[in-house]
Amino acid sequence: MPKTNKIYTISQINSLIKIALEERLPSRLTVRGQISDWKHHSSGHCYFSLKDTGGILPCVMWASKFRSVKFSPEDGMEVLATGYIDVYHVAGRYQFYVDKLEPAGVGALQLAFEQMVAKLLKEGLFDEAKKKTLPSYPMRIAMLTSESGAAVHDIIDSIHSRWPCAELFLYPVPVQGEGAAEKIAAALRELNRRNRSLKLDILIIARGGGSLEDLWAFNEEILARAVFDSKIPVISAVGHEVDTTIADLVADARASTPTKAGVVAVPDLQEILAQLAGTEQRLTTQVRATARSARQDLEIVLANALFRNPLSLVQNASQQLDELSAELAEAMRELLEQGRRKLSAGYEQVVRIEPHRLLGRRTVEVNEWQNRVDVAMNTIVNNRRMQLAAQANRLTVLNPKSVLQRGYSITTNKKTGLLVRTAEDVHPGDSLITELASENLIESKVMKR
Repeated sequence: MPKTNKIYTISQINSLIKIALEERLPSRLTVRGQISDWKHHSSGHCYFSLKDTGGILPCVMWASKFRSVKFSPEDGMEVLATGYIDVYHVAGRYQFYVDKLEPAGVGALQLAFEQMVAKLLKEGLFDEAKKKTLPSYPMRIAMLTSESGAAVHDIIDSIHSRWPCAELFLYPVPVQGEGAAEKIAAALRELNRRNRSLKLDILIIARGGGSLEDLWAFNEEILARAVFDSKIPVISAVGHEVDTTIADLVADARASTPTKAGVVAVPDLQEILAQLAGTEQRLTTQVRATARSARQDLEIVLANALFRNPLSLVQNASQQLDELSAELAEAMRELLEQGRRKLSAGYEQVVRIEPHRLLGRRTVEVNEWQNRVDVAMNTIVNNRRMQLAAQANRLTVLNPKSVLQRGYSITTNKKTGLLVRTAEDVHPGDSLITELASENLIESKVMKR
C-alpha cells in the first residue's frame, strides 16, 4: 500500500514553526538595526521594523513595555532592541517582540533629554521674554522638595541668613522615581489655584545632586509645562553646579544648587540696611541744604525796602496820581482854552454874518460840552482815588507791623538786628529791642536762657 502524507492545518504548521524557533533560538535576543515604518497605535502598542543592509525584521512592542521608553523613536534612528522571536499565528509570520528599546551609541535618557529640549525650545518655553520677574522683597516663599532631603535645610539656612523676615512654607513632594514629575506638577498647579489666599511670592523647586536618571523627574514634559504655566515666579534649584534639567531651562530663574536658591530668591538684609542708611544720610543733607536756602531767601525778602516801609508803595502811587491829575487838569485847561479861542473866532465870524439863531444854538452846545468835561474829570479823579484807597488797604493788611495794633510785639537782637524766634537766637548779656504798637520801643537785657 502506498504511504500517504500527513495533512496539517495552518495552525499546526504555525505551532511547529513556533516550536522550532523556540528550540533553535535564544530565549532573549538583542538586535541592532535601523527603525523603519514606525507606527504608534492609538492603543499604545508600537509596530515597526528593524532593518540593515541584509534584511528586515518585523517588530512589536506592547504599550506596557513602551511606557518605560523615555526617548521618542522615529524612522531612521539606529537602536538596540531586546526581546524574543515568536510566531504571529493570524498572519503566519514570525515577529520580534521587543520589551526594551534604547538608542545605539548614546544613552536613552540623554537622547530623550535632547529631544525634549528641541521640542520645548521650538514652542518657546525657554524664551527669556516670557519669564516672570522675581519680586525684589519676597515675604512668603514656598519650597517644593523632599522633606527628608538636605535641600530643604540648605534653602532655609540660605534664606534666613540673608532675609530673616521671609516666611517659608514646605510642600513635601517626591523628587525621584516613577510618578514624581506628575506629583510635583500637581502641587505647582494646586499652589497657583490657591494663591489668592496663600499670597505666595516665589516657588522654589529643589533637590540635591544625582545621576541623570535620579534627576529625570525634572526633565519630564508634564513638569516643564506646569512650571511654564505658573503665575507665581518659579526658581529651579536642582542638582549640583554641572547639572542642567529642563525645569532649569523653563523656570523664571535658576539656582545652580539649593543653597544658592536663597541668594537668587531674596536680597541681603545687611545690604538693604546699608542702602537705607545711605539714603537717609543723603535725604538729611538735602533737607538741611533746602532749609538753609529757604532761610536765606526769607532773609533777603525781609530785607527788601518794601517790607521795611510797606506804605512807600502807596505813597509813591499817591504822588504819581497827583502828578497825573495835575497833568490831566492842565491838558483839560489847554483843551478848553483852545475851544474858547475857536469859539471866539467862530463868534466873530457869526457876528459878521449875524446868524443870531445859529449863535444861540452854538452857545448852548458849548455849555453842554463844558459840563461834560467837568463831569468826566471828576469821575476820573474819583476812580483813581478809590483805586489808591483799595491798594492802601491791601498793603495795610500785609504790613507785618499791623499785628502790633492787636497786642502783639516784635523782638529783635539789638546787636545783630535779627528777629528773635527761639531761645537759641539769644545769649545771656544780649540786649533786646521790643517794638509795640504806635512804634513804642522797650529795651531789655537777657539775664539767662
